[in-house]
Amino acid sequence: MEKMRTVRDYMGTSLVTFNPNQEIKDAIQILLEHKLSGSPVVDKRGNLVGYLSEKDCLKVSLNAAYHDHWGGKVSDFMVPSVETVDLDMSMVDLAEKFIKEPFKRFPVVKDNRLVGQIHRRDVLKALLVAWS
Repeated sequence: MEKMRTVRDYMGTSLVTFNPNQEIKDAIQILLEHKLSGSPVVDKRGNLVGYLSEKDCLKVSLNAAYHDHWGGKVSDFMVPSVETVDLDMSMVDLAEKFIKEPFKRFPVVKDNRLVGQIHRRDVLKALLVAWS
């Protein structure tokens, strides 16, 4: 069995992110183009300030359908408090966290700066490699 790896070893680092001042309609278009279910929202310094999900965008779309208005910024609709994980968290600890939480992915931060994102499937890969 190989040494258990950490989040750092399996996280993705090429992320689509949003700016809190970005128009919500543009953000929705980007999610659709990239086939994403959500993306982190970061400020100019790269600090994680929120998360915009498909569900958040559905609320916007439904409102637009009723009121014929797509206005607003990402910051008006994002979830501002985001559950994150640390770079050095073990994949076993992360697996336990995924089991307890409803999320399919977590942003990875170092000193509140977004450095990556990790998915459930990344944990499956890590555990399969570790015990194969």
